[in-house]
Amino acid sequence: MKAIFCTQYGPPDVLQVREVEKPTPKPNEVLIRIHATTVSAADCELRRFDFPGWVWLPVRLWFGLLKPRVRVFGQELAGEIEETGEEARSFKKGDRVFAATGMGLGAHAEYICLLETPMGGAMARMPSNLSFEEAAAVPYGGGEALQFLRKANIQSGQKVLINGAGGSFGTFAVQLAKCFGAQVTAVDSTLKLDMLRSLGADHVIDYTRADFTDSQETYDVIFDVVRNSPSRRMVRSLRENGTYLTANPGFAELMLSLRTSMTGKKKVILGVQSGTNKDLEYLRDLIEAGKLRPVVDRQFPLEQTAEAHRYAESGQKKGNVVITIAPHGHDPCAGDNP
Repeated sequence: MKAIFCTQYGPPDVLQVREVEKPTPKPNEVLIRIHATTVSAADCELRRFDFPGWVWLPVRLWFGLLKPRVRVFGQELAGEIEETGEEARSFKKGDRVFAATGMGLGAHAEYICLLETPMGGAMARMPSNLSFEEAAAVPYGGGEALQFLRKANIQSGQKVLINGAGGSFGTFAVQLAKCFGAQVTAVDSTLKLDMLRSLGADHVIDYTRADFTDSQETYDVIFDVVRNSPSRRMVRSLRENGTYLTANPGFAELMLSLRTSMTGKKKVILGVQSGTNKDLEYLRDLIEAGKLRPVVDRQFPLEQTAEAHRYAESGQKKGNVVITIAPHGHDPCAGDNP
């Protein structure tokens, strides 16, 4: 089978197409023929190894000191169950599934073996009204956004701001916050504002023209996806008892969390666990009910994964960048790309 190997840490050119042996499922695993996967900002960060100094060494030791120990990246996928291990019970051959692979990564390939509940990941039958390309864009960004927003315990009528709303996390966060009854302000660049309005954002802010932390406006929840402004300024933009969520914390955010928890009523939440199988089922139900949709910006074939990385880290992408792996015919049950 074909897979994309990351030969070393560095620019997109370190990614190479290689022929490797097709995996065989263990008794408690399923073998998935992958139809589509994604290139996320996290994939690009791992390839560059662009991590805050305070976690650089432990993460580097985990993933490989001199070169990546896990050679095939990719954190989410959609595909078909081709084979099940004798102890696997939740899925059967032919099931269409979408999954977050967890710490094992491995989705940038034609096949993958996963536990029915992947370690640090999740898997469920994919929404009936999505194509494989659309479904692949849900598990990582959608699952993580759901976990973060649940930690904030959003109530109907509350004011929620999503900073970096135009990416894979942010586009789901905008829609989920609306599902929870919030009034949503989305912050991103000029080219993404119309798309964010189409997702239901009540207000949009162009960060290239205005800094929302300069305003007197305050919010019950701020979900900071990109960390492009000092976190202490964002916390000042919270109402009393407000919650600041950050998906990409640095050392300053760690210190802020400790200081805020000791001295004030506001909360700073740095991270949450990955989504679960039940989370994916919840997202699937919302999608099938027409209340949530993935945003797919561009699609690339597997052989152009390096180009997909370049585009994903350009700052221009809206929502998700998808890799199509296994060619397949038109599916009358599948939806059209947004």
